[in-house]
Amino acid sequence: MLTYTTHLKKLILPEYGRNIQRMVDHCLSIEDRGERTRCAATIVKTMEALFPIQGNADAYRRKLWDHLAIMSDFALDVDVPFELVNRNDLDDQPAPLSYDQGPFEYRHYGLLLQRTIARAAEMEEGEEREALTILLANHMKKLLLTVNPDSVDDAKVFKDLRILSNGAINLDPATVKLHDFKVTAAPTTKKKKKK
Repeated sequence: MLTYTTHLKKLILPEYGRNIQRMVDHCLSIEDRGERTRCAATIVKTMEALFPIQGNADAYRRKLWDHLAIMSDFALDVDVPFELVNRNDLDDQPAPLSYDQGPFEYRHYGLLLQRTIARAAEMEEGEEREALTILLANHMKKLLLTVNPDSVDDAKVFKDLRILSNGAINLDPATVKLHDFKVTAAPTTKKKKKK
């Protein structure tokens, strides 16, 4: 009768396979410490043969010895050429990252664009501010086209720009004309038939 792997013990590090795990289990059953150490070194050489060294050889061998300790559930008592990883070090998790999820209504513009608009609103009047404002308005129009490709007009962009700048930036649709962007269809992945 066949023994399915689903009926066997779950592997701790499945990338090494069941045979390496059996070697580790056998090594744990050896009573003589010197023999057990030679067996562990042989297991590490076998692991190294499965996954050849890439990069720093000492760091890689240390990693293999750490994996051997993990596969033995830290019960393997052998002479190790490196200091092994501690079980408590594996349980440590990094602190969760805090993301700035501040409230902003116009998510389709993105937070970075809204911060840039706020900086442009603080700038003094002049050619530089005017050029930046036109660039921002054109970019806003592109972003609106990605969300709603059917109906995007300049008046909507100017209104949003006025709101996002708290009234500091006012563009007149009669004097300022934004680029006309066209939405293109995504390229097809179908291959053309040869005739």
